Amino acid sequence: MTLSTHVLDTAAGRPAAGVLVELFLDDALVASAETDADGRIRQLAETTPGRYRLVFHPPSPFFRRVELEVDLDDGHHHVPLLISPYSCASYRGS
Repeated sequence: MTLSTHVLDTAAGRPAAGVLVELFLDDALVASAETDADGRIRQLAETTPGRYRLVFHPPSPFFRRVELEVDLDDGHHHVPLLISPYSCASYRGS
């Protein structure tokens, strides 16, 4: 199982660079990285299927931490985050 992500600052209309993203299995940190200049982490982890917590630390004056619990099976998964001072959203990417 592989996992990638990207963070888009929808208020500024551009990718969010330097955002810390962490991946946990239960309470164990499995992987962490910061988004690049394009707001992407091309491969956050290569690990086994399971239920994980994906934690974003976005550049938002209101949302200090966004946490998603996801069930990841075999294959590649892409989980983006859209963030602004007023809202956040995620979806299962391709």
